Amino acid sequence: MWRGVFCGLLAGAMWGMVFIVPAYLTAFTPLEMACGRYIAYGLIAAGLLHRRLPPLLRRLDRTDVSAMVKHALAGNIVYYMLLALGVQMAGVSATSLIIGVLPITVTLMGRKDHGAVPLRQLAWPLLLVAAGIACINIDVFSHDAVTSAGAGATLAVKLAGVACAVGALLCWTWYSVDNARYLKRNPHFSSGEWSALYGVSSGLIALVIAAVALAVFHGDVTGAGAVASGRDWTVFWIVNALLALGASVIGNHLWNIASRTVPLTLSGQLILFETLFALGYGFIYHQQWPRVLEVAAMLLLVTGVMWSVRVHALDSAGTVHPGD
Repeated sequence: MWRGVFCGLLAGAMWGMVFIVPAYLTAFTPLEMACGRYIAYGLIAAGLLHRRLPPLLRRLDRTDVSAMVKHALAGNIVYYMLLALGVQMAGVSATSLIIGVLPITVTLMGRKDHGAVPLRQLAWPLLLVAAGIACINIDVFSHDAVTSAGAGATLAVKLAGVACAVGALLCWTWYSVDNARYLKRNPHFSSGEWSALYGVSSGLIALVIAAVALAVFHGDVTGAGAVASGRDWTVFWIVNALLALGASVIGNHLWNIASRTVPLTLSGQLILFETLFALGYGFIYHQQWPRVLEVAAMLLLVTGVMWSVRVHALDSAGTVHPGD
């Protein structure tokens, strides 16, 4: 289990980079960034498979293909676009508040799975996690309300942004739980093979979306307006290739290992590492020290995760808990 926890931590370190890229590529739309990232992901995954790709494709059955398409859409493309739209229309504050409850929603969805610890044993760790999430969002609302992307938006636009953020939350919650269950039910692909096939399917779907979008909005991409916007497509593809390699290829592979070796109730807590690393990268990128509430949030989240790990370790060792 500890190997799975360590892989979950490293996956969080990779995924935390995702939050810096939109702040860096401000000249590009969420659709462009999503397509760029996952096209690069698909190319890298196909290149890593190389000669193994044809025999792997022959091993796929209809159920595998259906799972890959659904996971690629829910866990990658649709999630990323809804998250970006939520930030644009409702602001960082509201979107982060909604997405921040992912560990809770994943834990609740996996509460009846085999190996899951009863929720009454996780009550205090979950309360600490909830307190940490509350601290993060109180701080965001206190310091970012004026400069958030949705500060000057109408109520209707903000509500649409909140709906997008809720959609992103639902997408990633469902993907995380369904992917973990599928990997445990279907051991005929290794974590690396499944991650690579998942990347290829994400790339193909993103390529189709990009082709349709280019046909419809080609003037905005290749016209005079695009040139005047100062878009640097070389930088765009370099950044997205690095993001695809780190967050998608390496991060997803590490997460697949974690998903196979820890119960769902614990994997939900491990997602918090993404939040912690994203905060750390943000402090470095903006060259500022964390504020008091941010420090409190990080301490609460780490304590809650470690407590949850201990509860699972005691349970897997056969320790009898009071009230069992």
